[in-house]
Amino acid sequence: MEGVTDEVLMDQFRQGDEPAFEALFARHAGRVHGFLARMVRDGPLAEDLMQTTFLSVIRARGRYERGTRFTPWLLTIAANAARDALRHQQHVDAHAHAPQDGPTSVPAPDGDPAMRRRIEDALQQLPVEQREAVVLSKMEGWSFEEIAEMRGIRAGAARLRAHRGYEKLRELLGGLEDVS
Repeated sequence: MEGVTDEVLMDQFRQGDEPAFEALFARHAGRVHGFLARMVRDGPLAEDLMQTTFLSVIRARGRYERGTRFTPWLLTIAANAARDALRHQQHVDAHAHAPQDGPTSVPAPDGDPAMRRRIEDALQQLPVEQREAVVLSKMEGWSFEEIAEMRGIRAGAARLRAHRGYEKLRELLGGLEDVS
């Protein structure tokens, strides 16, 4: 199904074409998993959330509106799944009172592994909204307008979330200049 847009594939899937869904999954599973892994910083949880995301796509296919850009729609579903999982984990942690093992880090593709680890650790200390804005803008290459559309906020609010995230990262990483 090369040369066919995601939006056309989703429209075909809405009409019952299962291979269209398989093509969408093949195109986007890696990106969704990477996004989720950076959001929750737990490889097995990211895998579960990826499956949950695509299951949600199947369930929500009737609500997908023709003309909607597929990738932002898909990543909105993934981001919501990550937020729900993080909220649930915070709730469990608040009631557990027991020390927890640290999350499993997703292997870094390139660069200085120690610095990558410091950045991953610092990202996890950001509030979810700031982390999401930083990950989407810096790691996924989204514009603030796209982030705003995904979250139902103004572009200025998305920019502010990312800016606050960058500032907090600079503080946590000891003033590195290349964070933003």
